Amino acid sequence: MNSPTILISGCSSGIGLCVAEGLAARGYRVFATARKAQDVARLQAKGLEALQLDLDDSASIQAAVDEVLARTGGRLDALFNNAGYGQPGAVEDLSRSALRAQFETNLFGMIELTNRVLPVMRRQGSGRIIINSSLLGYVALAFRGAYNASKFAIEGITDTLRLELHGSGVHVALVEPGPIKSRFRANAFSMYQRNIDAGQSFHRDTYHALERRLTKPGPVAPFTLGPEAVLEKVIHALESPRPKRRYYVTKPAYFFAYCKRLLPQAALDWILGAISDNEVK
Repeated sequence: MNSPTILISGCSSGIGLCVAEGLAARGYRVFATARKAQDVARLQAKGLEALQLDLDDSASIQAAVDEVLARTGGRLDALFNNAGYGQPGAVEDLSRSALRAQFETNLFGMIELTNRVLPVMRRQGSGRIIINSSLLGYVALAFRGAYNASKFAIEGITDTLRLELHGSGVHVALVEPGPIKSRFRANAFSMYQRNIDAGQSFHRDTYHALERRLTKPGPVAPFTLGPEAVLEKVIHALESPRPKRRYYVTKPAYFFAYCKRLLPQAALDWILGAISDNEVK
């Protein structure tokens, strides 16, 4: 029997790298992708079948999918949409270009990649599409407006896609992690420096605390787990005959999912506001 094939975006570090290595060890034929050529070379040095893929570039998306299908004889069993980043900053400090860039990577590129592989899965009559969202796809925290918005949009379009694929044999699942050990904060700090003029902002004092949080070594959030926690959920979404529609990862993800269902909005706002206030003290 041929090994099941999976294409994974955003494998340079963290969740993507862990899932790529974990699935390869499990017998999958993994196509691990990254945006930068040096990261692709590093993945290849680890023994992974790696390709360059930039979600901001339609030609790169098309080339990566074409290469995968050429190597597999036109088959692809699964896609794990993992690539993305977080743009910190108060909503009133976000430029149109910063917002557009956040959506280009986190949403538009992800959808374009998914749409490139869907015809293959429809012809096969089977496939798994797994999308890495966040607990910030169903609750919001302050100073994460661009990221919150992109993840809320991912949740909505994924729910729509799942309905449209009903009966096709293609299953769609969301993974919604809370805090996971990764380079997320380092990458977010880089985007903060690029796009936020803290010195001219009403929130400049708050930004000083935000900078300390983003540059502090080690896990900052309580209940932070390693990326292996996400791998466990991805394996279930790939291999279960009835995959879940949503997979919560970490205790905060479960906690806020329950709060979202059970609490009045005012009470939920109080909790989320208290967390945001504590982060910037």
